[in-house]
Amino acid sequence: MTISAETLDGLRKFDTPTVCNVIELFAIRPRSTGYMDQTIQACFPRLPPMVGLALTTEFRALSPPKSGDVYGSMDAQLECIESMDAPAVIVFQDLDVPSAAATFGEVMCSTYKAFGAAGLITSGTGRDLDQVDALDFPAFTAGTCCSHGACHMLSVNVPVNVGGISIYPGDLLHGDCNGVTTIPLDVASEIPQACEEFMKAEAHVIDYMKAGSPTIAGLEEAREAMMADVKVIGARLRRN
Repeated sequence: MTISAETLDGLRKFDTPTVCNVIELFAIRPRSTGYMDQTIQACFPRLPPMVGLALTTEFRALSPPKSGDVYGSMDAQLECIESMDAPAVIVFQDLDVPSAAATFGEVMCSTYKAFGAAGLITSGTGRDLDQVDALDFPAFTAGTCCSHGACHMLSVNVPVNVGGISIYPGDLLHGDCNGVTTIPLDVASEIPQACEEFMKAEAHVIDYMKAGSPTIAGLEEAREAMMADVKVIGARLRRN
């Protein structure tokens, strides 16, 4: 399934928690699934939301590969990026537990960005964070490490497990300072408008609290107005 540039642009306008809130309204998956857990943290929380399709890779660094260059599979990644119809999010599963060395650094991220990737996620660690920060290239990790060790890639475009969930090649990902979620492709085009509507519904409570001198009765009234709007949004999304 393809995703339009218009949908991608729309998704970038909203934070990841709002996207998660709207996905819940479709009632197409349990509320406790589909997003990465707290082990995956944004390296650069200041950056706007990252949106793209997963390009998955298995990674190791504890011992050298049996043959070939440690970056031998990077060409295969770049060929995949060039063939994708939307920006790629490079997703690494570090098979060394605990992580033995950094999955990425400045050179790798500079290369991925130059080829049009939207960002990177690893279940392992990263390095050169000051330099990667200067690239404005979103990265999400489980920590940092100063060395690349004997880093090498094993398989490209295979299912991986990162942040407690399975990620498949081509999965739609959305991430910001709050974390990373998957977005079901079959409902992605409806999410931007629904996010805008959801934020307007939340404004009933937020605006009431900002007005000052709140009362419990007033808060309850604002909550009821918010939930009424959310119910309407959810009913429309599930009907569609």
